[in-house]
Amino acid sequence: MDGTMNSMKLLTGTSNIDLSQKVSGFLGVPITPMDVKRFADGEVFTEIKDSIRGEDVYLIQSTCFPVNENLMELLVILDTCKRASARSINVIIPYFGYARQDRKVTPRTPITARLVSDLLETAGATRVLSVDLHSGQIQGFFNMPFDNIYAAPVLLNKLQTAYQGQKITIVSPDAGGVDRARKFASKLDCGLAIVDKRRSAPNEAKVMHLIGDVEGSIALIVDDMIDTAGTLCNTAAAVKENGAIKVIAAATHGVFSGPALSRIHESVLDEVYITDTIPQTDKVANVGKIKILSISSLLGEAIRRIHLRESVSSLFI
Repeated sequence: MDGTMNSMKLLTGTSNIDLSQKVSGFLGVPITPMDVKRFADGEVFTEIKDSIRGEDVYLIQSTCFPVNENLMELLVILDTCKRASARSINVIIPYFGYARQDRKVTPRTPITARLVSDLLETAGATRVLSVDLHSGQIQGFFNMPFDNIYAAPVLLNKLQTAYQGQKITIVSPDAGGVDRARKFASKLDCGLAIVDKRRSAPNEAKVMHLIGDVEGSIALIVDDMIDTAGTLCNTAAAVKENGAIKVIAAATHGVFSGPALSRIHESVLDEVYITDTIPQTDKVANVGKIKILSISSLLGEAIRRIHLRESVSSLFI
């Protein structure tokens, strides 16, 4: 291990153990032993087994399902590190829960993403790193350094290898994802299409209008997350009806709530690529269309650069 990495302590919560072990292997830094327990009433208790006094701590924990359990566990570990006199506490949140509650869309509703940022700061975090935030402006909620890196390099590397030399059209499933889709199209040097979703009447199915040409091409739908997969499957059906010869999807976060897996299984989608920001169950593995790519090297490189005070800007693209 490089001598300059000696002051690094790598910790993991219970939500990303497999990913953390891969990051540990990439960095050549062992995971510091820690007990995470639940009392009979559900209270979280943590105990770090080695001294972290004066050390730079890097804690990996996604606030995915069960969101509140994982968030509370993260806060308790942060408090543990602060009271153990860590020099810095860098929180690595591959999937940032509550990111969709970043503004007031109706009166008398919370901005929970801001609440989470306040909780992390109060608990002792000195820096936060996340992957593909649902809303980039969440970075402005934090009074500390915040790095929002992208899983696009991991996804693009796989897609370039799998579909090299074939005609591809990048598809954005909504207007909000156009910037992401444009970047993919630029990297793959291919066409771009956008799906415009409109409701014909309240509580009725969305009418899908495709802006762009996908006929005779592989349609690649890109998004930051797949939750219930309703929008994804409707988009896939729309591009298939417009002449796409194959429909694949690429997203960073596989949330897969409710009927998502059955919808994907029954849809016209041929392949769905996600990353391991969220740990998946055997049910996901049983859906043959879903392929999981690891972002461990991306996170490991980001942690290494932060620790050695090197630029991480190249990881933002």
